Amino acid sequence: MMIQNSYILNLLKEGKRLDNRKIDEYRKIKIEKNPITQAEGSARIKIGNTEVLVGVKMDVGEPFPDKPEDGVLITNAEFSPLASPNFETGPPREGSIELARVVDRGIRESGAIDTKKLCIKKKEKVWMVFVDVQILNHAGNLIDAAGLGAIVALLNAKMPEYDEKEEKVNYEKKTQPLPVKSNPVPVTQSKVDSTFLIDTNLEEEDVAEGRITITTKDDGNICSIQKSGSSAFTLDEITKAIDNSINKGKELRKLL
Repeated sequence: MMIQNSYILNLLKEGKRLDNRKIDEYRKIKIEKNPITQAEGSARIKIGNTEVLVGVKMDVGEPFPDKPEDGVLITNAEFSPLASPNFETGPPREGSIELARVVDRGIRESGAIDTKKLCIKKKEKVWMVFVDVQILNHAGNLIDAAGLGAIVALLNAKMPEYDEKEEKVNYEKKTQPLPVKSNPVPVTQSKVDSTFLIDTNLEEEDVAEGRITITTKDDGNICSIQKSGSSAFTLDEITKAIDNSINKGKELRKLL
């Protein structure tokens, strides 16, 4: 492991990467829309060998007291041991909680879903949108894969009909699209020996000192930032990371 880490660091000093990509280049991205027929919307995302499945389910429930006319968004992530030997069974751990929060915050703070249109009866009944992220294979950069999968699944989601008289949800009849009005896209960059790498693979993540995920809206405005790791970031580094996120965000949106 130490030999490989040294090799990666030496390559970066020459502006090279293990898989011959550019410093700011993503691996090949594949998007499959609605692979789960039972879900209201779904997406399977592959970034290199990283593979993520995202499903959207809907139900009727009570709104939050401070937002009586808004629908509810809940995001969860599951790290199955089948996806990586580093994942363990049991309650959600730090990695899955962080991933779910970053994806959730990007959707929520961007106003991607028009939650006012999810209100059925003020203070009593609203649509609840559940975004579930399942990691199928961990080969690096899970956050970007999950974030991209979430917005693709939401864009392709259809709302089931609700019979107010019978107070029942008809999951067999889905005609109306989910009211999605923006496309938040996360771009994660890892700091490795003062170099910012976009879309790190698993080997590169092992030598990374810090990570920053910046989610932008369609107009390039920032809707969320998440930093992790022990390394500090200078103002110039953060500015550069923001510029990278805006530019790469535009590229990723073309895939939607």
